[in-house]
Amino acid sequence: MKFLSQSTNLLLKVFLITLLLNITNFSYLSNANPYSTNSSLTDLISSLKNLKLNGCFDFENTKRAANDFGNRYHLFPLAILLPKTVSDISTTIKYVFNMGGENYPELALTARGHGHSLQGQSQNHNGIIISMESLEESKIYVHTIGDFPYVEVSGGELWINILHETVKHGLTPKSWTDFVSLSVGGTLSNAGISGQAFRHGPQINNVYQLEVVTGKGDIMNCSEKENADLFYGVLGGLGQFGIITKARISLEPARKTVKWIKMLYSDFNTFSKDQEQLISAENTFDYIEGFVMTGPANNWRFTFNTKELLQASKLTSKGKTLYGLELAMYFNPEDANVTNQKIKDILSTLSNTSHTISQSEVSYVDFIDRIHLSDIKLQDKADLQNNVTHPWLTLLVPKSKIQNFADEVFGHILANTTYAPILLYPFNQSRWKDNTSMVTPEEDVIYLAAFLTSAIQSSPGPNGLENFLTINKRILDFCETAKIGAKQYLPYYETQDEWRAHYGNRWNVFAQRKLSYDPLPILTPEQRIFRKGKPVS
Repeated sequence: MKFLSQSTNLLLKVFLITLLLNITNFSYLSNANPYSTNSSLTDLISSLKNLKLNGCFDFENTKRAANDFGNRYHLFPLAILLPKTVSDISTTIKYVFNMGGENYPELALTARGHGHSLQGQSQNHNGIIISMESLEESKIYVHTIGDFPYVEVSGGELWINILHETVKHGLTPKSWTDFVSLSVGGTLSNAGISGQAFRHGPQINNVYQLEVVTGKGDIMNCSEKENADLFYGVLGGLGQFGIITKARISLEPARKTVKWIKMLYSDFNTFSKDQEQLISAENTFDYIEGFVMTGPANNWRFTFNTKELLQASKLTSKGKTLYGLELAMYFNPEDANVTNQKIKDILSTLSNTSHTISQSEVSYVDFIDRIHLSDIKLQDKADLQNNVTHPWLTLLVPKSKIQNFADEVFGHILANTTYAPILLYPFNQSRWKDNTSMVTPEEDVIYLAAFLTSAIQSSPGPNGLENFLTINKRILDFCETAKIGAKQYLPYYETQDEWRAHYGNRWNVFAQRKLSYDPLPILTPEQRIFRKGKPVS
């Protein structure tokens, strides 16, 4: 009787939540109940509770998984799996694979790390969320012996924790993301790009081995030499072929200090020329990123002193778009003089001669974790947090079209707007692995153009969500009509035809991998690539 009472309460809660969500008009929620009767739902809940697991399911507190960083979609799952072991994940997926396709065709699973998706991808409407941070097998093991040191971590581990642990051994991952409070499985399922990518490639380039649970529930080790098709498919695969439960990540020696340099440009040609020169030189920096400022210079990614801010303000007051170059060189304190001379020599080769230049020194850990440190200040504005959305758009633009792209996007579409911050920097794909699932333009040098604004959901004005979504659409429409050849990074599409166009001649390989490793399909449905309940064909 106690179980029946709990089930009745759960059904009532699901009904009330669904009603409230439909009233408040949250995005991408189906009005249809995927389970034909209440008894079907009761039977499903009962069978999940009876699975032999080390962890457990949470059917009550599902609201915590009905959001993400984008804060635009709120999709309530049926349950959250709190696994203690990888076998818990395997057992649950095998159950859904063996029973879901026949009796519960809409039931699907999504691995969730830190929930940093933008458009609901880490959520799962009426499905099962797998909380990767619940794994108790999440120790960080640093292997220091031999010529190829690595760190072995759980897929739910955060990069910030890996940073702190590896530097204790004098080592560090080679490639990062700008924000490091993200999970390993999350970034490796996309790519993981930051200012080190021109030298080391994205994070998916720096993985030796993975442990993956496929959409059939099989636990498989994979690498370039073992189950290579799965290995390359999962890297950048948007969670479509398996759940990353463990990863071996390449390491290099860690320096203790960073020389951090920021420069301003008022001319795009000079700005892009200097960046392209820096990423192709042998004697160069360890980190190179560029920024575009169409509005006030004092945004969260740049910190200038009063004199520099005044100079930047004079430039922007004349209606000019400003371009910023951020550079970093890693070194140990005993090498300071040599490093300073090296930096001086490199800067002397650049075309920038009269714009603002600032230099500072910070610890290596503080530099890698720089976005987190600045975000601490933003958390004080908690009264606005629930109404703040992140309608981000990130594109990969071929070098041959970057001038055309900049003229239209920065010169017209974003002119006199408050769209900030905007990242724009190149990298050379010749150092990237070309057989992962990540899709890029077909040129050697490509630019990452990231539009990373925040928007007030309910505001009808220039800082409102609808205005920024309109701007994003104008940028995408221009890229299509002008045949820029850009590809979305962290892609989002509504239809499979759009996904086919995104993957182009690589679609058949992508679909074949889906058929091989998640044929029903039941993994990560909110990417909207394959429809749950419809077998891959």
